[in-house]
Amino acid sequence: MSVRELVVLGTASQVPTRHRNHNGYLLRWDGEGLLFDPGEGTQRQMLRAGVAAHDIHRICVTHFHGDHSLGLAGVIQRINLDQVPHPVTAHYPRSGQRFFERLRYSTAYRETVGITEAPVDADGPLATAASYRLETARLSHPVESYGYRLVEPDGRRMLPERLAAHGIGGPDVGRIQREGAIGGVSIDDVSEVRRGQRFAFVMDTRLCEGVHALAEGADLLVIESTFLDEDERLAVDHGHLTAGQAARVARDAGVRHLVLTHFSQRYSEPQEFERQARAAGFDGELTVAHDLLRIPVPKRR
Repeated sequence: MSVRELVVLGTASQVPTRHRNHNGYLLRWDGEGLLFDPGEGTQRQMLRAGVAAHDIHRICVTHFHGDHSLGLAGVIQRINLDQVPHPVTAHYPRSGQRFFERLRYSTAYRETVGITEAPVDADGPLATAASYRLETARLSHPVESYGYRLVEPDGRRMLPERLAAHGIGGPDVGRIQREGAIGGVSIDDVSEVRRGQRFAFVMDTRLCEGVHALAEGADLLVIESTFLDEDERLAVDHGHLTAGQAARVARDAGVRHLVLTHFSQRYSEPQEFERQARAAGFDGELTVAHDLLRIPVPKRR
């Protein structure tokens, strides 16, 4: 049975706090694991969350500020120490190639796993796997930054009443799915499009076209909300979003489940982020993330 869930490893911006680790998020998508923005302490948080190096198939770094990438060294060395048996691919902004190399080879260790480096330098499709297409879009931050988006291909939902009306049953159901038609009855006559699931990951950024493109129609949107609305000027100056801005993006994009994260250490009341997000008009499912939280991807519509 496929598992699609987000494991939150850390939720702090810039510096860890007593209750929040640096960033880190593992998306389980069927048989694959995508690790996003492993900040300092990610390896320790993986242990606490029950996440193993063997769970990682891709590493996706949005940008090379320390709270999003300092954990790379430990994670990559753990992948090698545990001799992960499958290929691991790393995505990151091409302009940060020197940072990736420094982190990958920051200390001496025995390299046993070949990690494929696949840097990002443009918007659009990045990779294709069995059950998703990985896309990226440029964000607006003081250093080059990209967000990521997983899109499952659309499928078909068979409609029992239409199958019965056309006298199709048993093995013929599988046959019409494979062949597209049987005896003048097409797949369109007995089914409807089942929209594929979509996941979006938006970190450090001001409002920009990339934010909206990534969020559009997402079933699960993980998005930074570093500041509260009263500090919007700080957010703009430092290349971040407020809770209200993030919620309006989600509202306008038709997001089903909004996950706010990447909180400034200046705030001690997480419920205020939820209050401001609701005040901005988002009425879908809403989670103010905390470390070690598990969030299932919403079931298909």
